Amino acid sequence: MCIEFGREVCGTLDLAESREWLVTNSIGGYASGTVAGLLNRRYHGLLVATLKPPLGRTLMLAKLDETAVYGDRIYPLHTNRWADEIVSPNGYLHIERFALEGTTPVWHFACADALLEKRIWMQQGANTTYVRYVLRRASMPLQLTLKALVNYRDYHGSTQSNGWQMSVEPVPQGICVTAFPTAVPLYLLCDNASAVPVHNWYYGFHLAVERYRGLSDKEDHLHAATFQITLNAGESLTFVASTDKQPDLHGETTLRLRHTQEQKLISLWKTNRPSHAKETPAWVNHLVLAADQFIVDRSWSDEIHGKTIIAGYHWFSDWGRDTMISLPGLTLATGRPEIARSILRTFAKYVNQGMLPNRFPDAGEIPEYNTVDATLWYFEALQAYYNFTEDDDLLEELFPILADIIDWHCRGTRYNIHLDAADGLLYAGEVGVQLTWMDAKIGDWVVTPRIGKPIEVNALWYNALRTMANFARHIGKPHREYEAIAERALVRFSRFWNQETGYCYDVLDGPDGDDPSLRPNQIFAVCLPESPLNSSQQKGVVDACAQNLLTSHGLRSLASDHSQYRGHYGGDQLQRDSAYHQGTVWGWLIGPFVQAHLRVYKDPAQARQFLEPMANHLHAHGIGSLSEIFDGNPPMTARGCIAQAWTVAEVLRAWLATEVV
Repeated sequence: MCIEFGREVCGTLDLAESREWLVTNSIGGYASGTVAGLLNRRYHGLLVATLKPPLGRTLMLAKLDETAVYGDRIYPLHTNRWADEIVSPNGYLHIERFALEGTTPVWHFACADALLEKRIWMQQGANTTYVRYVLRRASMPLQLTLKALVNYRDYHGSTQSNGWQMSVEPVPQGICVTAFPTAVPLYLLCDNASAVPVHNWYYGFHLAVERYRGLSDKEDHLHAATFQITLNAGESLTFVASTDKQPDLHGETTLRLRHTQEQKLISLWKTNRPSHAKETPAWVNHLVLAADQFIVDRSWSDEIHGKTIIAGYHWFSDWGRDTMISLPGLTLATGRPEIARSILRTFAKYVNQGMLPNRFPDAGEIPEYNTVDATLWYFEALQAYYNFTEDDDLLEELFPILADIIDWHCRGTRYNIHLDAADGLLYAGEVGVQLTWMDAKIGDWVVTPRIGKPIEVNALWYNALRTMANFARHIGKPHREYEAIAERALVRFSRFWNQETGYCYDVLDGPDGDDPSLRPNQIFAVCLPESPLNSSQQKGVVDACAQNLLTSHGLRSLASDHSQYRGHYGGDQLQRDSAYHQGTVWGWLIGPFVQAHLRVYKDPAQARQFLEPMANHLHAHGIGSLSEIFDGNPPMTARGCIAQAWTVAEVLRAWLATEVV
């Protein structure tokens, strides 16, 4: 599948700047921007390097301002919006075609009868970005000038130059930029173009999306170098930006490697599917490639290298919860169990007091453990892996850690997480701490505290106990205690059923009693392998979610008739976070809904229909990937991260679940 747009999108700025592309390097770094070539986020850049993989993301090359001279005319190919919101120049008007070939963005610029092609990719495992220009068609030479605009800041930040003097020095085949004496140098290189060092700040780039988000929306970038070449028809220029002193300047090699890797990913996906299944739609194949963008390296030490999952681009790191939810869809569904194994072993190293980390901070190495469900999702991920591989060696290795996790939960661990002896359900929470996936917090205000016994946590707890009993039996360990705890949880799980509403309470035994709010969390009591609900209750849950929460791209986080419902996600942090789990649609929840619907109605074709709107969404927001969230109100505009791991993962997993041989 080649996602592409012509002038009807590329030549309309509102449309062209609302579509964003992303390429990644498998260690946490990335390049990203808009179809228009316009910067409208602080997170956009041609090289956002990861200096402490997979974290330490640093904007180093913001953009290239390109100008073509052809015949007696000058064609600016770049687009900038300035502090006064004037757009100048309007290079997007020369874009005849944009396409996403695999994960590689490609532009065609039309200048009279000349056609200049541009494509961007990254070398896997390195902080190196390639930008290649090919003059596909011309009746005379074309002069191409590139102005490299650099920076050196944390990817969450913004820069006002204030007299900042960087070191800009010539090196063989290019320029070396050193932002300050201890900074990692940036090498800007071309093998066949002239390179002239410059030091000229461009002030006041306007970042429209940051203004929408209520954040600082002005930024300065340094014009550090100018590259120039004259191309004849068929000739090319490869520009390289890298933290490596001597990267491969012949980028075609790394591009071929990337194409080969993408072909391998599609082949593994096809091999993993039923042998007689119909051909996968092209849009699903695209998701298989998108899945790979989230899988990155995380080393335990200098000698041992593991894997982890970036929760979402542009701004998330690797989160325990997101990683475990995403693991089956990103790795097992795509036929890559060896990566799942590495991730499971990597996170096992960080288990502490029976808990998996919630997230690894962008700076520093001390993980945060404020989560009640990430650890329980670990059991689900391991069970899915074991069902796929029957890997007894890994099960033997991890079983003591799993046993320790159960023990900690039974006797109590951080944040008042403990087994309530009165009913066998898991209690969690204390004032000022967010522990479930509904984790928005503004200052000291936890927007959806959910203190008590959340339904999805207890559905996961029940499944973890059943999984543990099965694992114990398999490797000859005592299992009856796990079965007994599970049976008690099953009996008292009936407390969640709200006879009056015909669906489940969201939280039991909270500070204000039982919470009857209609939220999507109850769908996990249906879709997980072991459902603690009877068949009538399962149907009630699915129907309630379908009629009140379901949208084209996921489930609302709160029913629209609730007094605290917020149907629009936008504004400053207070406005955004107060809506984050109060009505905002979450794309990843479409997967659990489809699987719950399939369990209740046993109609794969109908269940799969709920996934099909995602095909069109691949052409919007993060092109070729799936978004984090959407407005709760129509038209359910995409918001948040342009590419979210668990959204991609759960759509892939649900697609396989509805496969009909």
